[in-house]
Parts: sequence; C-alpha cells; structure tokens
Amino acid sequence: MSASDELPLAGVRIVEISSFVAVPLAGMTLAQLGAEVIRVDPVGGAADYKRWPLTEAGDSIYWAGLNKSKRSVAADMRSGEGQHLVARLIADAGILITNVAGRQWHSYEELSEHRLDLIHLEVVGRGDGSTGVDYTVNAATGFPLVTGSPTQGGPVNHVLPAWDVSCGLYAALAILVALRRRDATGEGSRIRLPLDDVALATAANLGFLTEPMVKGTQRPRLGNAIYGQYGQDYTSSDGATFMLVALTNRHFRDLAALTGTTKAVAAVAEALGANFDDEGQRYEHRGVLSGLFAPWFARHTAEQVSAALSETSVLWERYLDFAEVAEDPRVTANPLFTVLTQPRIGSYLAPGLPMSVDGAHVAAQPAPALGDDTEAVLAEVGYTADEITALVQSGTVATGTEPA
Repeated sequence: MSASDELPLAGVRIVEISSFVAVPLAGMTLAQLGAEVIRVDPVGGAADYKRWPLTEAGDSIYWAGLNKSKRSVAADMRSGEGQHLVARLIADAGILITNVAGRQWHSYEELSEHRLDLIHLEVVGRGDGSTGVDYTVNAATGFPLVTGSPTQGGPVNHVLPAWDVSCGLYAALAILVALRRRDATGEGSRIRLPLDDVALATAANLGFLTEPMVKGTQRPRLGNAIYGQYGQDYTSSDGATFMLVALTNRHFRDLAALTGTTKAVAAVAEALGANFDDEGQRYEHRGVLSGLFAPWFARHTAEQVSAALSETSVLWERYLDFAEVAEDPRVTANPLFTVLTQPRIGSYLAPGLPMSVDGAHVAAQPAPALGDDTEAVLAEVGYTADEITALVQSGTVATGTEPA
C-alpha cells in the first residue's frame, strides 16, 4: 500500500476549509487513505498556520503535523471572485469538509445547486449552533471535575484535545459512509457534526452521564487510581514512577507475590471481610492495598522494578516524558514511523496511519507550504495560464513562494 493509486480512496477528491485540529485531522486521515485532499486557506494562512510549536525560523511544526499528504491552495475567500473560485473547486471535487461554519457561499444549500450529489460535512461547536472549541466544550462535560488529585479544589483540564481528536475521526468515518451511500445510490449527503455532541456521546457511552441518571451518584476524583478496578502509580527508590493495572485475579495475585505481600493481603481481606477476587472490592479497598504494595517499589530501583515486573502478568508501564518517548524503540523501531523530510521543518520520524493493512503501513508524506498547489489545482479544474496569472496578480489567489 505504498503507491497512492493502490490506496482505498484513490480517485476521491476532497476540498477542506479548516483550521486547528478536528477537520485537519479528518482531512489528513482521508489523505493517508489515498484521497486527494486540497486544503484551501486564506491568503496568508488560517489561524493555525503559525500555531506553536514553531521552528527557530517561525514555521509551525503543529501545522506540518496535521496537514501531511495534502495539497494547498491559498485564496482570498472574502472576495466574490475568490469565493466563486473555491466553490468551483468544491463542485469539481464533490466533497467539502469544513469547520468554518456560517458562510452562505459554501453552505450545503448553495453548493448543492451546482453539484447534486455533493457530500458536505460541517463541524460546528455545539448542536444549537453556538461556538465551542475543545477546551470550552470539555469544561461542560464534567471531566475536569473528576480529573486530578482527590484533594484538588478546582477543575483540572487534561492536555490532550480529546474531543477534537474524536471528532476528527468521526468526521473521517462520516465521509466514508457518505461515499458508500453515493456509490450505491448516487445521492449526496449533508452531515453536521457538533463537537459538543461528540463529547456528550462519549461521556454517556462510558457511563459518566448514565451513572447520575440511574443511580443519582457520580464518580469522585481518584488521582491516578482507576475507577472500579485496581490500578495505581508507584515510585521507585531512584524516583521513577510506574503505572500498574491489575484487571484480573491473576494480575492481582502476581502483584501480591511480586511485592511479598500475599499473606498480608489475605490477612487484610479476612479482617475487612473482603473478597479480593472481586475487582470492585479491590477498588474499594485500594488505599490499604496500595499501602501494602508501595514499600516494595520504594526499596527497588527503576531497573529492578522493570526487570521484576517483566516476569509477571501485571500490566505496567514506566511514565515517560515526550523526549523519552521520541527516543524509545516504540518510535525508533516502529514501522509506523518513517523518516520524513519536511520542507522548512527538517527531517524526523513521522507516523503514517496507525493501522497496517496486509502487513503494511501507509507512510507519511510531507505537508505543503501555503499555496504550493494553487496553480496546478486551478489548471486541473479548467483555468487557463493567463487566467491564473491574472488571479495571482489581483491577489485573489497566492502561490507557494516561501523558501523550501
């Protein structure tokens, strides 16, 4: 699956008008599956074109990461001529994905007049049409109030933009479903995907919302413990921290044996009238159990802990920072990652699609610079060389003029 014409979405053209995470991730995922994704940005770039982290020269590592394998067109979408041009691109492609909502000129109603089988996907903030981004949507899900230490007084936001990521993958899935429908029936689709609904659906599917509906209770802050199961972090004598999870009875027995606490655990169970073969009771008595296990970790170095845990069935991992992960064999020796030479950024290991098909991964391809493909794309939809020159001279479009 290395050649683009062998990928499952080869021959599919998609126009993307977007910024930030959800829709760029959807577009990149579809591009890595073989679709030709043309990201259209304003002249000068959208709000995420210079988003941190930046190189010393001011180029966005972030933007390059979420726009691999795409083509880039830069157009003045505030002008009537620019809007007409982009609408023509969309009509030719037959698919638009966007999170730039509320623009009548690229609405489904307007564009479907020119392409009856149009697939139009719009990511919006909230179901009622009001605005929302991952960080504001997350604040109203309940998660920040159960994240962090039990002694934490206020909300704790997690760093991962989970709802953007989930929304982007839902968006890619929606396009695949719409393509299947169009292939079967010839009909297009109008798809509206609120970021807030993605968050709410996820919270409900995992039981976070259903619990108060059914039981009238909600789960507490647990720090690094795991709700309903036994899981806890431990620190070695030389300061390394490990996360351990005992999902099964075998895991739990191995953890007790490793730490030399099998008899002590049995005595605690008898004293409490507890059955530690029940994962719920292991969770309920996690405090006393962790107190039994922790001294063993505190007496051993990280190397000793790792070696000992490797001989057990216990689920575990040492906490790593991003720099450590980047040097870990899980990255450096993983076929998911290949060396990518990204203009303006440098050469580094970059991921393709996380899944492999028939044993092969789709390798990462560089992200374009803003406007790199403007002239070629316009020519492909019928603009003459003179027309393209006039559009560039008028400022209606821009070409890739940044140094490589």
